[in-house]
Amino acid sequence: MATITTSDATNLFYKGDLPLSSRELAELQGISASYLAKVMPKLERAEIVKASEGVRGGYLLARDPKDLSVLQIVEAIDGEKPPFDCKEIRVLCPLFRPDPPAWATKGTCSIHAVLLRSEKARREELARDSLAGIAAAVVRKAPADFWDEVRDLIDDRVRVPARKPPRRRKGAGQVLSQ
Repeated sequence: MATITTSDATNLFYKGDLPLSSRELAELQGISASYLAKVMPKLERAEIVKASEGVRGGYLLARDPKDLSVLQIVEAIDGEKPPFDCKEIRVLCPLFRPDPPAWATKGTCSIHAVLLRSEKARREELARDSLAGIAAAVVRKAPADFWDEVRDLIDDRVRVPARKPPRRRKGAGQVLSQ
């Protein structure tokens, strides 16, 4: 979930000060607009993006991409709850009923300890990388004309169609509704 939104935030970074709607961002990623419409308010509450209202409203990055870690984006979307919830199965072993021995329950569960270390390493790695760093890595490997294509695609998707003038009924002087 956060991977997709990190890509959307990168698109906002490249577009600068032109807001992009969640629908436009979803189209650029090839994902569900309704899904992204649920995620973007989480990023707004975390002050990662800011919303602009109106006909051409949408989202803009709220902070400098150098100051946005991937961890901040992940936590804004998924929360800070660790992905592993230890159930203390060591106390449920049928050999230990009704009272598990002290040696079996002493300290942190061995499986939980491994998963806590892996979660700590994951968080440190996500905190190390910024949105600007991800964008720079893509810039280094993409051909030079790729960014022109991205900008053109975004411009084509966000261009406000010219309004047609209202039709007038001959001789009546009344404007017909569109």
